[in-house]
Amino acid sequence: MVDHALHEIQADSLKKEYGQALARAGVEVVAIEHVGSTAVPGLAAKPVIDCDIVVATDQVVPASEVLIGLGFQPLGELGIPRRWAFQEPPRLAGTNTYVIVDGSLSLRNHIRLRDTLRNNTELRDRYGAVKLAVGAAAGSIEEYGRGKNAVIQEILATAGLTECERRVIDAAQIPPREDMPR
Repeated sequence: MVDHALHEIQADSLKKEYGQALARAGVEVVAIEHVGSTAVPGLAAKPVIDCDIVVATDQVVPASEVLIGLGFQPLGELGIPRRWAFQEPPRLAGTNTYVIVDGSLSLRNHIRLRDTLRNNTELRDRYGAVKLAVGAAAGSIEEYGRGKNAVIQEILATAGLTECERRVIDAAQIPPREDMPR
């Protein structure tokens, strides 16, 4: 189990650094959200902080340029529409940072999954157990993702995402690591 309080402090530090850099560049930011498993107290998690920098569509390029200026390498959408991923610089190892369009399904997926798990301990504990079991048996990150899919779909249904939205999320295919740009 990771130390969620420590990760929240680290996420706040990241949010501050990102926010200051974006503000200096004049980028209009809607929010910077700590998402992913370390954002859910009590959930089994890898020690990786996921941050979504939420912007309007016209701010995607300027926000991306700021991250590049901080040493990030752009990876593109990676199969997730309206969410751009970045490879972190060595000084920020253990983080996943995304520029994501406000109101997009990708953002609703992250926020509703996080908030539902924060508020539903039964689903949180069940999801945590699945993560641990699949993580112990999976031979790849893709296999790990597929192994969690059924419970994630249940969480998203509980979170109020429609069947159509859940199908779109389910169909998103992140390329295998060996196919990702470096």
